[in-house]
Amino acid sequence: MNEGTTPDPLRIALLTLSDSRDESTDRSGQLLREELCSAGHDIVDQAIIPDCRWRMRSQICQWVAADIDVIITTGGTGITGRDVAPEAVEALFDKPLPGFGELFRQLSYEDIGASTIQSRATAGLCGTTLVFTIPGSTNACRLALESILIPQLDARTRPCNFANLRGRFSE
Repeated sequence: MNEGTTPDPLRIALLTLSDSRDESTDRSGQLLREELCSAGHDIVDQAIIPDCRWRMRSQICQWVAADIDVIITTGGTGITGRDVAPEAVEALFDKPLPGFGELFRQLSYEDIGASTIQSRATAGLCGTTLVFTIPGSTNACRLALESILIPQLDARTRPCNFANLRGRFSE
């Protein structure tokens, strides 16, 4: 990981999917905000909505239309009836990024073993906005941030990173 804050801050929006959390109990959303701000990025919006695929799609579409660089969602990636994040967001992808979910599950395996198969973390490009959908536990958020997202959102990460591709996503 690179030291210090990124020289090229990205505009990031955070979305928590939960039927039971609010601002005071959304520890994963708080962790994402704190760590991304510490890395030098700008959190331009943050929301908590119920586990509803239509509301999730609506919020993501609003942020994509507002030219947000990155959207990170937390929660709703499991396999219960209310877990709809992958179905909601994957329908919006212009280009899926399967390597994100694959790498997240590989790294998660080291922490939680075979239980990682229950995670449906996913990512893709919606227009020119990167969208990452991660599980709602703080441990999962920390793993995704430290091992994948913060390095890939930093323009100094070599040999390549998402920050340096900004501006090249459109056709």
